[in-house]
Amino acid sequence: MYKNIVAGAAVIATLASCQPSDTAKTEQHSDILRANLDTTVSPAADFFQYAEGAWLSANKIPADQTSWGIGQLVQAELYERLRKINEEAAQKKATAGTDQQIGDFWYSGMDTASIEKLGIQPLKDEFDRISGAQDVAGLMRTAAHLHTLGVGVFFGDFVTQDAKNSTEMVYTLYQGGLGMPGRDYYFNTDDRTRKIREAYPAYVAQMLGFLGYDTSAARAKADGIIKFETALAKNSRTLEALRDPYKNYNRMSVAALNKLSPEVNWTEQIKQMGAQGVDTVIVGQPEFYTALGKLIAGTDLQTLKDYMSFHLLRSFAPYLNQEVVTASFDFYSKRIRGAEAQKPRWKRVIDAEEDAMGEALGQLFAKEYFDATAKKRYEDIVENVRNAYRERIEKLDWMSDSTRQKALRKLAGIRKKVGYPDKWKDFSGLKIDRGPYVLNMVRANEWWNQYQLNKLGKPVDRDEWDMTPQTYNAYYNPSNNEIVLPAGIFTVPGYRDEELDDALVYGYAAASTVGHEITHGFDDEGRQYDENGNLQNWWTSKDEDEFNKRAKVLVSQFNNMVVVDTAHIRGGQTLGENLADLGGILIGLDAFKKTDTYKKNEKISGLTPLQRFFLGYALGWMYNIRQEQMASQLMTDVHSPAKFRVNGPMPNVPEFYEAFGVKPGDKMYLPDSMRVRLW
Repeated sequence: MYKNIVAGAAVIATLASCQPSDTAKTEQHSDILRANLDTTVSPAADFFQYAEGAWLSANKIPADQTSWGIGQLVQAELYERLRKINEEAAQKKATAGTDQQIGDFWYSGMDTASIEKLGIQPLKDEFDRISGAQDVAGLMRTAAHLHTLGVGVFFGDFVTQDAKNSTEMVYTLYQGGLGMPGRDYYFNTDDRTRKIREAYPAYVAQMLGFLGYDTSAARAKADGIIKFETALAKNSRTLEALRDPYKNYNRMSVAALNKLSPEVNWTEQIKQMGAQGVDTVIVGQPEFYTALGKLIAGTDLQTLKDYMSFHLLRSFAPYLNQEVVTASFDFYSKRIRGAEAQKPRWKRVIDAEEDAMGEALGQLFAKEYFDATAKKRYEDIVENVRNAYRERIEKLDWMSDSTRQKALRKLAGIRKKVGYPDKWKDFSGLKIDRGPYVLNMVRANEWWNQYQLNKLGKPVDRDEWDMTPQTYNAYYNPSNNEIVLPAGIFTVPGYRDEELDDALVYGYAAASTVGHEITHGFDDEGRQYDENGNLQNWWTSKDEDEFNKRAKVLVSQFNNMVVVDTAHIRGGQTLGENLADLGGILIGLDAFKKTDTYKKNEKISGLTPLQRFFLGYALGWMYNIRQEQMASQLMTDVHSPAKFRVNGPMPNVPEFYEAFGVKPGDKMYLPDSMRVRLW
């Protein structure tokens, strides 16, 4: 449901004023929209290339990246500022508080001499715990302990709101336990995936070699691990199947789970993972747990130990000595995603710190880079977009009045969170010191695990954020019926907020972010949750059929889009994001049409406001992406690649034809009868 598709793309905001100034922009900067244009390409032939082509051709992907675009441009600004915060904190040598935590984390991550000297020794107790298991019961106790460290062996578990009662927090069990990014890597027969699968045994064996096994033993153990994982994958649902909230909601007692999977004592297992007093769980995929129990019971104990040791090392590899780091990078980043070089260590330490305690950094960030004036500008935009959506829903000719009134109540009830939280997380209980870097990450994982478990049996905290303010991303949470828009998502790199004209902002922020996230409340998944965030059907059967019929048109459109080699986008898998993109453009444009900028219709840099709106939207997807990364994305992500998030929805927007003179015979043209007509 996230707006951005690039992992780790956090940004620094330089927003300062609520009101845009076209004059300030043209006097102080070149126009980013005009500068990016590739005028050798017709917008009617390839709008993405037209909109961003000049930038794409001039900015190749750096060796340490799998993609390069607007997110990474602003990420570079963030890195420098966070580096300064960390270095200053380390020099203070504080003994308590945020400065102590930040300074000590930075010191431990940058202390390469100690990291190299220690190797994997800091994890010795954990490996010994695994090797000491005498039977399956003992092994599962150890597996429970690993889950508290963030190592998801065998299955996944987490605490979340009950999809059918959003006022309660529930313990959820999900499929998991794989070493490759998703189930399709174990079975797809295309040449690219096959080569990754063929390289996996050597990587697993290499990691086992770091544990002291010779080449022959490591390879034999790797074969056993992969056989076990392949069986797990065989019993896992596809990414598209995981998007059905009803089929992946199976509430049952722990006693019923024990009958479903009798080979594991789930009563004890759940307690050992730290979830106390739990008698009811949500099981995402019951068939996975039936198969898991049989696999655990039917697999040699030593193979299960090898599997757990591998996953322990794999999970913490980025925080260990360089030899282990490189092995992990070579498989996951280089082989799978196409990166050619590792990021500098200091950037990797900041990335880790973001995972460990990003909101502590975010508090400092928000204070300096996103003031109350900027916050109000984007809160106002949210309301403008909400009003535009309300007007669209009121005019729908295919929706009954019964469903319409419920949709309007849900829309009115969407809560907006803009910029930064009003209440910050308290990290004072997290122990960070200047000892082994990897142990700081172990303790951070433990802290987060306990933080989540502490929510059980308590009222839902609807003020909490799941992203930091400096993140270049956003999300819709169906259980809270809320949109969360961190400060970073509104940033255009190198520009202050007051330098951005309304047309650009409404395309870049109102359409691709605000409208996108609001539309998620009414996409094929989100529409199944009511105004209070509960999973229940509030649609008439006729309206539901109409929605599905119209949405299938978009599925068909994206199914026909070839991305890499002969690989197509999976229209069903990406439907929610594609619907949100299209809906965001439509309601963002409706909101923009109410502004003085649109009504005056004055050109900037030779571009009309309507043209600048569409170019502003495309700016949010300005990315060069490696083919390996795109191939991986097709199998592991519910988002379409960036180019197709621009070219895909545009032919369904009537004003796009008007803005760029698109006519029959042009590649971006779709006959009126073939366009999506949903919102």
